Amino acid sequence: MSDRIILQCQQLSKRYDQGGLHVEVLKGVDLQINAGERVAIMGASGSGKSTLLHLLGGLEKASSGSVVLDGVNLNTVKGAKLAKLRNQSLGFIYQSHHLLGEFTVLENVAMPLLIAGLKVSEARLKATALLQRVGLGHRIEHKPGELSGGERQRAAVARALINRPSIVLADEPTGNLDSKTASQVYELMLELNQELNVSFLVVTHDHELAAKIGKVLHMEDGVIKG
Repeated sequence: MSDRIILQCQQLSKRYDQGGLHVEVLKGVDLQINAGERVAIMGASGSGKSTLLHLLGGLEKASSGSVVLDGVNLNTVKGAKLAKLRNQSLGFIYQSHHLLGEFTVLENVAMPLLIAGLKVSEARLKATALLQRVGLGHRIEHKPGELSGGERQRAAVARALINRPSIVLADEPTGNLDSKTASQVYELMLELNQELNVSFLVVTHDHELAAKIGKVLHMEDGVIKG
């Protein structure tokens, strides 16, 4: 891990206005993640964890505060520039794998490379190599529906890492898996964190798995308690 800051937010707040109701989900969150760092965020449902990830990933706009990714303030970019930054610098893993059912595993993993403009032949080579690394070399031509839950999440991990992003944001990445399979997926994420020096920010309810991540932060009522 280095001292280079990959992702930082300052006084990040998010408020939803619905009719006459004002719901403050995040209340001035400060967070800094360095290159290669692993951080887990825990907290009760509704504490603001997923909203924080959405703001950090540029999926939603904050009501106030700033998010800086790889030196770029997300408040200053939008549209195609934001999409390009997210494709290059961020990887996402969700509780549900979000793989596209009509495409093969290889096509799913190669897709971010194709979006970035890589030739199909090069994208397939890179995706095949990474799928072999995560133990899915024998599954590359299968559709997601033909894979087990653990295999689908391994494919999701590969897709998140295919562009060698600076950081991966993972929202309950093993929430749909049994404990043994969840542990295997976490071990894979930890190995790839060290091999590729990719930072990980992981939201989880699992105390045992959070402890494996290393640094654990607790979120309560829209505020990080540490």
